[in-house]
Amino acid sequence: MDSIYRSTTGRDLIRRWCLDQLAAWPVPHERKTVTAEGAQTHVVLAGSGVTTVAFVPGTNFNAAASLPLATALVAAGYRVLLVDVPGQPGLSSGERGLSGGRLSWYGAWLSEVIEKISSQPVAVMGHSFGAAIALSSGSPRIDRLVLVSPGGLTGLRLTPAVLAASAAWFLRPAPTHSARLLRALLAPGHPPREELVDWMTLVARHARSSGAPGAAALPARSIPRLVVTGEHDVFLPPQRLGPAVRNALGAELGVVSDAGHLVVEECPQYLSTLLRSPGQAASEAPVG
Repeated sequence: MDSIYRSTTGRDLIRRWCLDQLAAWPVPHERKTVTAEGAQTHVVLAGSGVTTVAFVPGTNFNAAASLPLATALVAAGYRVLLVDVPGQPGLSSGERGLSGGRLSWYGAWLSEVIEKISSQPVAVMGHSFGAAIALSSGSPRIDRLVLVSPGGLTGLRLTPAVLAASAAWFLRPAPTHSARLLRALLAPGHPPREELVDWMTLVARHARSSGAPGAAALPARSIPRLVVTGEHDVFLPPQRLGPAVRNALGAELGVVSDAGHLVVEECPQYLSTLLRSPGQAASEAPVG
């Protein structure tokens, strides 16, 4: 099976960046590797709260690139499970085509990870592609979902500006092009973190990015779902995502002001508050 990495050297550079970020993270944590759906999966566990929150990152992101959100969740009193999605750059399996392009495979993968990590109910927060994975999991252990700019419900909007920024990032990897792409994914006036600029440059140089996730494979089981997106989300603007959330989930979309597609990067403390009410319906999602 093909690798997402262009070379073993590139794979090692990406792994080293992740390990360095985790080693420098001041929050006490442990790293584990489990096998789920046949895929080697790297997980990070932090915090000691009664409630476990599993976070599933979006395309090209992983635990090491999501530490501001992880820090906020731990500070809010949760036990936090961060997963690196197989087939995405990071510390999990780098094999391409594990899922056969099916979100149902990713849903089953997440269910198995949760089963191996927790014997208690788990709240799941997913971002973008990670939210599509969370939606596709039928795990009986999941008792609530917080879906942030979820993929899998409607097609992404691809503006000329985003296409140009993405092409420059992919074809001519450099920090300036990574910063340009990240600025497109953030709300106006929000400069990208230096660590993320470095990360996206590594990804462009050494990994093959995946495409859109396709339609989420919604399980029949009904659980509380809270759905939010950024006011300035360039891929999934509220006016596009709102009707899709209403049609697919029967819920209303919460809009986070002064945030773009990378809400998890821009508003980590705010997102950590959305897990406080287990029974809260998505239509009750507060506006940031």
